[in-house]
Amino acid sequence: MQDVVDIIKNIESIYDNNTSFQVLKDYERVLDELDLYVYSNWKDGELCSGPNIDRHWVTCSFMWPRTEMPDPTGGKRLLDYDCKVSYQKSHLVVPRKIESPDDIRPGTKKGKLDRKPIWIVQIQMPKKLIADIYTGYTEQNMINVAPPAPQQTADETAEAPEEAAV
Repeated sequence: MQDVVDIIKNIESIYDNNTSFQVLKDYERVLDELDLYVYSNWKDGELCSGPNIDRHWVTCSFMWPRTEMPDPTGGKRLLDYDCKVSYQKSHLVVPRKIESPDDIRPGTKKGKLDRKPIWIVQIQMPKKLIADIYTGYTEQNMINVAPPAPQQTADETAEAPEEAAV
């Protein structure tokens, strides 16, 4: 079972730690390069935990409403790249919006807690895959950013032999 407070704390810790934020960006780049977002509902997932960085793996968990399960074909695509994918049914505990006195928890001024059904997809990705995709990404950017070599015009090439003769 997930709690909104735990998810918020996880996101705050990512923003406080540059390494976690960079790893999460690289993680998302891999998902994008492997065309995972082509499959239905994969782009609508929300991070609920991670990135958990181990020696050889980076693990993140994402959640979707139970009615919007991500297409399992996308998960199969990740298996081809040595990722480990697991699906789990769970619940998200969220405070109810207070619209009437019945929505308030007894003895407090806070809303009652509701359980919403969700899917949790945990993806364990090898660090080597992240590094390979990142290397290809930086190489591609270096090719696109490299300044073009200066080209000589016809007048400059005609003048060059005269200067050498002097």
